[in-house]
Amino acid sequence: MAVEQLQPMELSDCEKIGLGARRPEDVAVSATGEVWLSDQGSACARVDADGSLFRRGTAGGAPNGINFDLEGRIVIANFGGPEDGRGPLQRLDPVTGEVEVVCAEIEGRTLYGCNYPLTDSTGRIWCSHSTWGPLRDAFAGRDDGSIFWVSPEGEVRIVAEGIRFANGIAMDEGEEHLYVCETTGCDVLQYPIAADGSLGAPKRYGPKLGLEVREVQDSRPLSAEVRSQLGVTDGCGFDAAGNLWVTLVMANKVVAITPSGDVVTMLSDPEGGIMRSPTNVSWGGSDLQDLYIGSIATNYVLKVRTPIPGMPMAYQQGS
Repeated sequence: MAVEQLQPMELSDCEKIGLGARRPEDVAVSATGEVWLSDQGSACARVDADGSLFRRGTAGGAPNGINFDLEGRIVIANFGGPEDGRGPLQRLDPVTGEVEVVCAEIEGRTLYGCNYPLTDSTGRIWCSHSTWGPLRDAFAGRDDGSIFWVSPEGEVRIVAEGIRFANGIAMDEGEEHLYVCETTGCDVLQYPIAADGSLGAPKRYGPKLGLEVREVQDSRPLSAEVRSQLGVTDGCGFDAAGNLWVTLVMANKVVAITPSGDVVTMLSDPEGGIMRSPTNVSWGGSDLQDLYIGSIATNYVLKVRTPIPGMPMAYQQGS
């Protein structure tokens, strides 16, 4: 994919949807096209055709990243730590509204901040765990983020550690690599995936995406111009051409890292007029060219058409 084909989108083309949602950090689009938001007022909320919200379940804490599993249930990474010290991996049945706990602890240690889940083609659920807390230490540079997965049989395994606030994750088309937004490192890490689900040594994917928070401490209060230079990464996802789209949550920006390692700014709102603290990117629509952008700072998510369709998720394959 040539860089010139990735033309930036216009803020004026963005549409607010899901008005009234509480902390809609992420969007997941079902195999049949239903649009669901993470919602602190329930567990998840479906956005219906008339724009209304259909809330389902009770998750508690702070439902964060969400994704469907291969059976059509919604997996929820609950970032509950700052509130109650417990941030489990959960699963919502969108039909009954039942919320079950998939994993609440690892090796006897209570999960503090699950951040983002992803189901692969085998049914294995991968999840980032940002920190063991407290949150202030994680943003001060602590490197206790990790990645774990839960197999369909219930086996739980930590497969990566030492990450500076592990956040959004993605896999490439062949499920050969796992990509992890390393938030306070302002970059994305790439891990090779072995046949048994273990991960090899990581390397940075593309360049560092901007300034770290510690690098602008002397400039507080930060102007919009300085904030726009911050590279604090949050969520990521691949389009069908192999470009990795990444949200820069503090810069109010969405960029794409091309397969050759170039970085293209796809959407930018320095003043936060409509896109404020973007957290995750998800594609939907019949042609997978409807991009949804989550946020923890608004009561809506954004929808905008993209020049390239998204890469189908495992649960969307063949839909």
